[in-house]
Amino acid sequence: MRNKKQITLTKPIVMVGLMGAGKTSIGRALARHLGIPFVDSDKEIEKAAGCSVVDIFAMYGEQEFRRVEEKIIERLLDTPPLVKVISTGEGAFITPAVREMVLDKALTIWLKADLELLVKRTNFRHTRPQLLNTDSRKILAQLIDERYDTYALANIMVETRDENIHKTLNKVLSAIEKYNNNNNNKNQGETK
Repeated sequence: MRNKKQITLTKPIVMVGLMGAGKTSIGRALARHLGIPFVDSDKEIEKAAGCSVVDIFAMYGEQEFRRVEEKIIERLLDTPPLVKVISTGEGAFITPAVREMVLDKALTIWLKADLELLVKRTNFRHTRPQLLNTDSRKILAQLIDERYDTYALANIMVETRDENIHKTLNKVLSAIEKYNNNNNNKNQGETK
């Protein structure tokens, strides 16, 4: 495992990607490794609403959920400590206002997974509103087609595989280091 002191952060990290990509598990491991807080935006939405994400979708619909999600993510980005890892729901980055906000205020990391891995990781879960009582493979394939171009706007993309969490975490840490080094080199070039 890498030395924690190799990565300097000045703003939050926001994990984006489809359900099952590993945003929560990798985000939590990343926060633990860096010694910073971890927050799951869906859990914060559930706390604020007093019910589950599935219930919010069922009772109020996706549009109301997205409105609440935007407010919660805005609060998470602006509430100290600012340096933390935030895992977002799969649709958050697709919402233009949320995407603009996180690209402006955070380092965004897209965890990209293939269809087989997403299907494997989301089977038997009843916490995914879009996958309830439906063909999850078909829905996930459709979401890949609809959303991967938008996720590609994130600052960093890391391919996730069916591998242990430490291997994926090391890929994320390497990607952050490379991103920071590229930005530092670019900034030094501008000041010469």
